Amino acid sequence: MSENSNSGGIAWAGSLVGSQNPNNLGYRYSHTHKRFKKSDDDSAINTLPASVVVQIKNREGEDVGNLIDIPTNSDIDSMSALVHALLNPNDDDDDAKKIPYSFYAKVKRKGVEDDVEVTTTLSNLIMENDLGTEDVIILTYQPLAVFRVRPVTRCTDTMPGHTEAILHVSYSPDGRHLASGGGDTTVRFWDVNTNLPRFTCHGHKNHVLCTAWSPDCKKFASADKSGVLILWDPLQGKAKSTIKAHTKHITSIAWEPMHMNKDCDRLATASKDGLVKIWHARTNKLIATLSGHVDSVECVKWGGEGLLYTASRDRTIKAWCVEGHDPKDVGKLVRTFKGHGHRVNSLALSCDYVCRTGPYDHKCTKFASDEEAHQAAIEKYQSFKAGEPERMVSGSDDFTLFFWHPKESKHPIKRLTGHQQAVNHIAFSPDGRYFASASFDKKTKIWNGKSGDFLSTLHGHVGAVYQVAWSSDSRYLVTASKDSTAKLWEVPAGKRAKETLPGHADEVYALDWNPNGSSVATGSKDRTIKIWKH
Repeated sequence: MSENSNSGGIAWAGSLVGSQNPNNLGYRYSHTHKRFKKSDDDSAINTLPASVVVQIKNREGEDVGNLIDIPTNSDIDSMSALVHALLNPNDDDDDAKKIPYSFYAKVKRKGVEDDVEVTTTLSNLIMENDLGTEDVIILTYQPLAVFRVRPVTRCTDTMPGHTEAILHVSYSPDGRHLASGGGDTTVRFWDVNTNLPRFTCHGHKNHVLCTAWSPDCKKFASADKSGVLILWDPLQGKAKSTIKAHTKHITSIAWEPMHMNKDCDRLATASKDGLVKIWHARTNKLIATLSGHVDSVECVKWGGEGLLYTASRDRTIKAWCVEGHDPKDVGKLVRTFKGHGHRVNSLALSCDYVCRTGPYDHKCTKFASDEEAHQAAIEKYQSFKAGEPERMVSGSDDFTLFFWHPKESKHPIKRLTGHQQAVNHIAFSPDGRYFASASFDKKTKIWNGKSGDFLSTLHGHVGAVYQVAWSSDSRYLVTASKDSTAKLWEVPAGKRAKETLPGHADEVYALDWNPNGSSVATGSKDRTIKIWKH
C-alpha cells in the first residue's frame, strides 16, 4: 500500500514529523477548513516498520541472493522485478522480464508450517497472519505461465450424433483429437479442426461409463457398465483389444504417466466389484489385481512418484506400489488413508495435469521419436515438481475434503469443510497452485493448492455442479452443472462468473478444456456436444 494512496486530499509530509515539528501529525490537509480522520487500517499499517528483512528462495529451497531489506508496501510486481534482477543481474532483455511470479511465505499456525500466498502486499500478509517484523520472512517464488489462454465466450459448434446422454468428453493430450462416450454404447472420435465426426466406434454393449487417453495419444481406453474394457486406435477408429476386465461396472481408468514409461502401455481399472486391476495394453495381460477394498472402488489415480491411489465407498483411500525391480512388488499395499465418514467419491493429485499431458503443451510441439517425447515428458515433470511433495485431495459424501501428502504420511494435513452437500469432483490447476471442488450444493470452492486454505466460493449455478476443468495457464476455470449451463470463472479473483455458456437443453454432464487452450467441449444429457471458443 503506497503512502500517497489515501484519497481525500491527504498527502504525506514525513520530513516534518516528530521533535522538529510536534504539531504535525504526519499528514497535511489540502484544504485548511477540512479535517480527516485516519482509518483503523491506515493506523495499523503505519505501526509497521518501513521495511522488513526477507530471504528469497526458489521451489527447491535454495537461497536466491542474500538477506534483503525491502519495503513493507512491496507488491507482487515489485517483488517479481527483484527476483528478475537477482536471477539475471546482467540481462537487459525485456522478454525475460515478462515472466510473472507468485510468492509464498512460510507461516506457522498451531505448530504446522504452511505456505501462504502473497496476494496483495507484504504489509497485508504481515497483518493478516500476525507475522513478526523482527524475524526474517522466507519468501518462495514460483514462475507462472508466460502464455495466456483467452477466455471462452461463445459457442462455435454444436455436434449431434450420440443418441443418448453424453457422459464423457476428453481432448487428447496434444489437443489434436476429441473423443466422447455415453449412454448409447458408442465411442466417437471428432475432428478438432472441422468439428465433424471422424469415427463412430461400436463394441460396447452397455453404457460407456469412463474413458481415458494414453499420454502418448496413440491409445484410447473406454469401459462400460458390463465390466468390459476396450482399447482403441484413435487414428483408425478400430478396436485393438476387448477385455472382460471386471464382473461389475468399471468406474475409473488411469494410464501410467509418460515420464515413468516411454511406451505408455500400462493402465489401471477400478470397479464396483471392489477390485483394481493393472493391465498391459500391448499384450492385454493382467499384471496385478489389487484387492483390499471391501466396497466399490470409485476412483483410481496414477501418481507421478510410482504410487497408484484408489478411493472407495468403504471410506478409505489406499496407495499401492506400481514400480519396482521385482515384478512381485507391483500391487503391494503401501498405506491406507482413513478419515472420511462416508464414501470417497473423487481424488485429485497435484501432478494430474502434467501426467495427463505428458510432453505436450500449448505450443503443439511434434516430436521426431518416442525417445525425444519421453525425454521432454521427464523434463516437464521435473520442472513441475521442483522438490515439492506430491499432494492429494479427496472428496466425499460426508461433505468434506481431506488434504494429504500421501508419500510422506498416512495422516491428513487438513480437513476442509464448507460444502453443504456431497462433493462431486475435484481438480488441481495445471500449475498446482489451486484446486477446485464441485458439489451438489450448487457451489464451487477454490482452495490453496499448497496449504489447503480456503480462498473463495463461486456462486452462480442454480443446480448441482458436476465437473470442473482448468485452462492450461491456470487463470480460468469452467464448471458444468445440472442447470444446463457451463460457467467461466477467473481465478482466484472472481466470485461471480465472468461468462455464462448457455445453449444446452438439459444437464451438462461432461466437460474438458483443450490442453492447448484453444477451446472447451461440453457434453450434455441433450445428446449434443458443444464447442466453445474466444
